[in-house]
Amino acid sequence: MQLREARVVLTGASGGIGLAIADALCRAGARVLAVARHHEALAPLLQRYPDTLSWVAADLTFLGDRRKVLVAAEAIGGVNLLINAAGVNHFAMLEQLDDSEINAMMAVNVTAPICLTKLLVPLLKQAESAMVVNVGSTYGSIGYPGYASYCATKFALRGFSEALRRELADTRVNVLYVAPRATRTSMNSAAAQALNNALKANVDAPQAVASAVIHAIAGDRRDLYLGWPERFFVRLNSLLPNLVDRGLRKHLPLIRHLSDKNRNEAPKP
Repeated sequence: MQLREARVVLTGASGGIGLAIADALCRAGARVLAVARHHEALAPLLQRYPDTLSWVAADLTFLGDRRKVLVAAEAIGGVNLLINAAGVNHFAMLEQLDDSEINAMMAVNVTAPICLTKLLVPLLKQAESAMVVNVGSTYGSIGYPGYASYCATKFALRGFSEALRRELADTRVNVLYVAPRATRTSMNSAAAQALNNALKANVDAPQAVASAVIHAIAGDRRDLYLGWPERFFVRLNSLLPNLVDRGLRKHLPLIRHLSDKNRNEAPKP
């Protein structure tokens, strides 16, 4: 895809990865419709790219707001690139989560991107070449303790991406699934950061993720898994899951300790 010819709907545009993608797209000459509930983080980019970047205030868990995005996309002459980058996460053992937190993760990470994609597919099909990009996670391929509900949402997004790609195989719409590893964003709690530090996990800057995503879009890729050895662990988990089970079990005491600390220090409603 030629990025200078792209008309983009980008969700989660005010988040760490989304904001970096918005910047990279604008620098490449794309016309970007940034979708986010708030615009404060987007303000510098909106000032820098007044002719190519616009903002739509939307909570994509609501049908009315998803329709606002559709109307805005039609107003810029249609869309040939949809990037579903919005997401939420909670580092906690399953029994520590409230039902409301689980429901929110499912709504934002799964229901919203599926329903928004359904709404925009007719527009995407009108383009000479189009793409849906779903930003998942390494945890969409490896179930990880402390992230059971989050993993469930990303496994679902990966399955949706695979099925949608096959469903649209006889159209001009491609589907790219992106699986970042740990990324330095505000979505990570202090406990999640402490876990990454304790395990000496690689943590990418949002700009590095955005750059990889842009190159994958330009190259018409079908999937993108970021980082080594994370790509190796994804493969190992698919071939020898019992081996991964044993490896992760060693980390359970640390994960439980940090998740307990995380919930105890979380502000009470």
